[in-house]
Amino acid sequence: MSGKPSVLFVCVHNAGRSQMAAGWLAHLAGDRIEVRSAGSAPAEAINPVAVRAMAEVGIDITGQRPKILSVDAVQASDVVITMGCGDACPIFPGKRYEDWALEDPAGQGIEAVRPIRDEIRDRIQKLIAELDVE
Repeated sequence: MSGKPSVLFVCVHNAGRSQMAAGWLAHLAGDRIEVRSAGSAPAEAINPVAVRAMAEVGIDITGQRPKILSVDAVQASDVVITMGCGDACPIFPGKRYEDWALEDPAGQGIEAVRPIRDEIRDRIQKLIAELDVE
């Protein structure tokens, strides 16, 4: 990896899990890691419960918008982390892929979304350690 590593989070709607993951990574790694997120079928807007869950831990993701997954975004990323989008996620040789089996927060209340948020935080901390950014 030359320069700073880049991570792309992908879920179907790019409204909940991938947005929370991108928020955590940006918050915990600062500018040491480039952060992207996208969806194979983006929603109209980010999940308001995900926004609220992140706000509870001091992370503001209100400015984010669901984005369509592009081939360019995948090719520009060192690590691609999918969250339940299955075959809709394009695979390119030479990339590191991980699939995080996380419950979908769509339609869930805040009590159900908090543990998803916290599991994402734990996985992000491990990812940062693996990428070994100074």
